[in-house]
Amino acid sequence: MRARVEGVSVHSAVDVIRAKRDGGELTDAQIDWVVDAFTRGEVADEQMSALAMAILLRGMNRRETARWTRAMIESGKRMDFTDLPRPTVDKHSTGGVGDKITLPLAPLVAACGAAVPQLSGRGLGHTGGTLDKLEAIPGWRADLSAGRMREILADPEIGAVVCAAGADLAPADKRLYALRDVTGTVESIPLIASSIMSKKIAEGTGALVLDVKVGRGAFMKEFEAARELATAMVELGTDAGVRTVALLTAMDTPLGCTAGNALEVAESVDVLAGGGPADIVELTLALAREMLAQAGIDGIDPADALADGRAMDHWRAMVRAQGGDPDAALPQARHTEILRAPETGVLARLDAMDVGLAAWRLGAGRARQGDPVQFGAGIEMHAKPGDSVSAGKPLLTLHTDTPEAFPAAFEALRDAFTIAPEAMGEPAPLILDRIGD
Repeated sequence: MRARVEGVSVHSAVDVIRAKRDGGELTDAQIDWVVDAFTRGEVADEQMSALAMAILLRGMNRRETARWTRAMIESGKRMDFTDLPRPTVDKHSTGGVGDKITLPLAPLVAACGAAVPQLSGRGLGHTGGTLDKLEAIPGWRADLSAGRMREILADPEIGAVVCAAGADLAPADKRLYALRDVTGTVESIPLIASSIMSKKIAEGTGALVLDVKVGRGAFMKEFEAARELATAMVELGTDAGVRTVALLTAMDTPLGCTAGNALEVAESVDVLAGGGPADIVELTLALAREMLAQAGIDGIDPADALADGRAMDHWRAMVRAQGGDPDAALPQARHTEILRAPETGVLARLDAMDVGLAAWRLGAGRARQGDPVQFGAGIEMHAKPGDSVSAGKPLLTLHTDTPEAFPAAFEALRDAFTIAPEAMGEPAPLILDRIGD
């Protein structure tokens, strides 16, 4: 990938930085070289940081972003599941509060005939991570070999796997993300899109459904910015030959009635058992229908697989295949405190960011990659916007192993909710838009 003449590189990091700094388009050769050279350590961290800032300020067009994504993929290995007897389809969420959708969704889609190779991550800050939730299940493990992953996907009784990405999958992205996080360049939409899509394309899925969160508890707070990101990712997937569609979904209010690892697992099992909060069921089924359509599976309603127990069967098999015990008791926090409604009325607002921050302070999340989490920590929500509440009745229950965390969590929740005298019109829709064919 290096462009060299008689052993000497014909590119330099400074020239690439200047080209983008001055508003120019990077050539394919420049992009290929700089990503490869950075992965090998030939381009220094401070040089790539300068280039990331130039990209943040000047942007990249569709061709540049597609080429950048391709170079990130080619920095490592690419998985291939084309020989599986089922079509493959994956889902990616940009993250939110109470976003436990992957847990019921992966086994549900597998129960309908697709293979779901779900490479997921751990939480950071106020947003939860899918692997943290699943690791609350005794014995469950996230690290699987490629061979074991293939075995699980090929098994008709399982068909879904949720695991950590290997170190050899788009390694350039891991190095670049660490730099963006400390240099104020995380917000670049081309770099966000290429970061997400390089891993998803390298994962080898044939189709992909994106859940792009919008609102207070999401990374993308504004609708237009979220739509721009969703469009960029759909274009990248399409250009790479992956059938891709995106849903823009609301994240001003937490999803479901729990935020925190074991609490969210229990709620997910409720959904698989035919119950659970209405918003979790609605979004799970909406994403399942999109995934089946992208995988080319027609004539199957995922609501039936949820109702008749097939999804639960696949969940239990999926948990066992990764070393977990689906019948084991989930961790419970040693201490709880209740936040009670200060007045009677209708809950008009419950702020996702504030709830996520409080759950993080209780120990459900981490401030830095590698920090431990408390599996039992988090928040139960006893009412959702639109529900009636009574003065003195529980509104939120806080869970933690470290009671000294309660004051900071209660402070985060001080302005988290509004109680109105009466209902204030129709609730906002959960699904805001759809991008893709």
